[in-house]
Amino acid sequence: MVKSDRKKQWKGLIVLGIIWLFGAICDRIWFAIDRSVPAWDQAEYLRGTLNYWQAFQNPQWFDGEWWTSFWQLSTKVPPFTYIVAGIVQNIVTPGPDQATIVNLFFSAILLASVYGLGVELFSVEVGLWAAALCQLLPGLYRFRLDFLLDYPLTAIVTLSFYCLTVWRNSRTAETQRTQRREWFWAAAFGVSFGIALLVKQTAIFFLLMPLLWVGVDAVRSLIKSFRLRDKLGNSQLLYSLARVGQLAGALLLSILIFGPWYRINWLLILTSGKRATVDSAIAEGDPALNTLDAWTFYWKDLPYVISWPLLLVPIVGFILYFANSIIKKLDDNLEFNLVTSPVKWLAIFWISSYLLCSLNINKDTRYVMPYLPIFALFLAYGLTLWKGRWARHIRWGTIGLSILLMLLNIYPLGGSWLTQFLSPRFQHYAYMGDGWPHRNVIAEIIKTEPYLRSNLGVLPSTPDINQHNLNYYGSLNNFQVHGRQVGTRNKFVSQDARSLSWFVTKTGDQGSIPSEAQSKIVKIVEQGGNFQLQKSWVLPDRTNLNLYHSRIPPVTVKPLKESLTRIKLNQVTVTEKTPPGVPVPITYNWSGSWQQLKSGLVLLTWKNVCSEDFSPQCQEGGLKSSLRTDKWLHDRAIAMGNLHPGKNTSLDNESFEVIERTAMLPPANILPGIYTLEATYLNRETGEAYRISVPPIKLNIDPTAKPTPAPELDLITQLRNLAAKLPEGRKGLEPVFDEVGRINMYDPIQDYLVQADRILNYRLQKEPQNVEWAYAFALAKVLQKDVKGAIAALERVTKLDSQNPYAYAYLAFVHLYNWHPKLAAEALQPALAINPNIQELQALNGVAALMQGNFVRAWQILQQLEIKVD
Repeated sequence: MVKSDRKKQWKGLIVLGIIWLFGAICDRIWFAIDRSVPAWDQAEYLRGTLNYWQAFQNPQWFDGEWWTSFWQLSTKVPPFTYIVAGIVQNIVTPGPDQATIVNLFFSAILLASVYGLGVELFSVEVGLWAAALCQLLPGLYRFRLDFLLDYPLTAIVTLSFYCLTVWRNSRTAETQRTQRREWFWAAAFGVSFGIALLVKQTAIFFLLMPLLWVGVDAVRSLIKSFRLRDKLGNSQLLYSLARVGQLAGALLLSILIFGPWYRINWLLILTSGKRATVDSAIAEGDPALNTLDAWTFYWKDLPYVISWPLLLVPIVGFILYFANSIIKKLDDNLEFNLVTSPVKWLAIFWISSYLLCSLNINKDTRYVMPYLPIFALFLAYGLTLWKGRWARHIRWGTIGLSILLMLLNIYPLGGSWLTQFLSPRFQHYAYMGDGWPHRNVIAEIIKTEPYLRSNLGVLPSTPDINQHNLNYYGSLNNFQVHGRQVGTRNKFVSQDARSLSWFVTKTGDQGSIPSEAQSKIVKIVEQGGNFQLQKSWVLPDRTNLNLYHSRIPPVTVKPLKESLTRIKLNQVTVTEKTPPGVPVPITYNWSGSWQQLKSGLVLLTWKNVCSEDFSPQCQEGGLKSSLRTDKWLHDRAIAMGNLHPGKNTSLDNESFEVIERTAMLPPANILPGIYTLEATYLNRETGEAYRISVPPIKLNIDPTAKPTPAPELDLITQLRNLAAKLPEGRKGLEPVFDEVGRINMYDPIQDYLVQADRILNYRLQKEPQNVEWAYAFALAKVLQKDVKGAIAALERVTKLDSQNPYAYAYLAFVHLYNWHPKLAAEALQPALAINPNIQELQALNGVAALMQGNFVRAWQILQQLEIKVD
């Protein structure tokens, strides 16, 4: 009998392989003929895979800092799918079709897990039918043809549930071999559960209740064994204790897997949660939770994600079987159990998943995909309940019809009348029309600026033309072009238009963007006179895509024939005089070797000539004043850090000229007078520093002068200006992060933070008591998520600004972010001594107490805060 069962299972595995192969062939044919471009989410996720593809080019497995940066490559979306796709693209080549190869891997996991559940709970036959249905459910094959996180999540959640089910069912025996098996399946669940949470946070919606169910059952068994230990013996008590230990060990193992990423990125996960759920739900018009529609949304959607044949035929099988069984049992005067134990267990998973997913205000069909394989088991069981001479024909007829519906829904073969009747709403044809010009747009930008990394402002946002897919295709070209959606907020429209040199606009439908702000920036780009049409393409929908470029680009790079070893400042062009406190247009002309230019940071100090002049005239000017300054900085990377070699890897010894057209900001409290420039070169990679010879240049700061129209300030200057508001506490902090979000759009890789880090560190070595620079340095560290560096920088701030309670608050917050509540509480004590009435300090103190487990103290602080608020 055992040999027969094993033989049947081996045959089942062969059939399972055929089922997987059928789906794989259909999928790859679809990708081979499809010429569409990825939409918003798909393109964003594909872009995420390239980050990990790049990370695997030069892995440093034993370097802790490399692992920290590795987990920070995806700060809001769990990275497991990205990691797997990055590995696959390292084996093949990067590309959208290549990345989707991972779905073959996840399909294998899904089918094997569903088959295993069918065998464990019912039979080999049910397992095979369930696996076949997973290939044919519209709600699964539709999203299997996109690069999204939901299909991988479905596979891993099903695997986790399978491992948990096998562990749960193995409790009936107590042999040594069985106990080893239990430990194995507990560990397998721990690993798969950890991976599931590394695929998507919503994995918890599907596995929470089954996990609690078996956990409560295990604890109850332990309590029962302890109470009846005299009757049952110590062996049963030890066995029950081992079961609890297995489950606890599995959870600890899962924490080891998902913990590193969540520990580093937990704050961004929380802050981005509102945008991903509440904001999206409002934008999409999803029903509110206090309405019936919110709780019946997925129920109404069920016939469509299943298809009518696959839903109705198994249900009829259930009804006929149970009706016949009830009649038979009644005739024999026997008790009839309507719901078996396997069905109860599956129902626990499905019903709890349905309710928790419905509790999520943001509704979408793909968000409930992980419960579809479990529903497929119900359906497969229903198919096997058909009895009689027509049963086999009904089963195979249903499957054959479902195969036909799938093929008609994904290939443009006609038959839409049939799919609209039996399987509507899930038509997803392979697109075989005219190609989209995304690659051509990127190529045109690179051809125009071959030595620069370019940032493209994307003004439309449609499924086919949006910031994510243009960003993705730009990243495929050696990460040389990035796409960002700007012009979405009225108050930033002017700054957006002045901060980017490339834009794309589109005629016709503009997509899902705020119309007022977008209309303003489109008008500025197309009619304002600062941009010229670079090229235009006719799109497959017969609208036009237009690429615009600045008439006077902020950075120009030209190759030189001569060979240079050191950086030269050839020319500085600036107005003769300007008033203080307003931006000043300025042009720098640099030359040097590619390596020196690309790695170069320039520390530019504009100093009052009286700073080193002790003539009577300067002395009379009253240079020394605690309220006025006699210099300002214009530090940054050469070419704003945007030099990029493209695909040319042999530029290091070649020389180039770099012209920067930017603006600087003399402080409002600057002393009037004549200012001249001092320049220092700092290599960000080697630390090499040397003075740069400056051509004769003078600038007169005159309060009576008229301002000159200037471009936007460089990002380092903007960052320093924002950091100057940090000593004000919440009043200064709120606009800081609003502005930082805007600035980050202008530097797609946030290299300006790295520049600020290196520059300010160097500056502080020369002037360690400069409080303003210390705050800016700390802000750069915080925005880079460099926890250790931020703590050290903020400790310096607390020493230099020791009477400012907000300095200690910032330090405490970073300690809390790093899960060190005791250190946070210690950091807050000086601040509370200075001003105990600041609510932010009390809130941080309460959080520190809560994280230390001091619930009474946390409650007391919360009560005090509520009283103050009232």
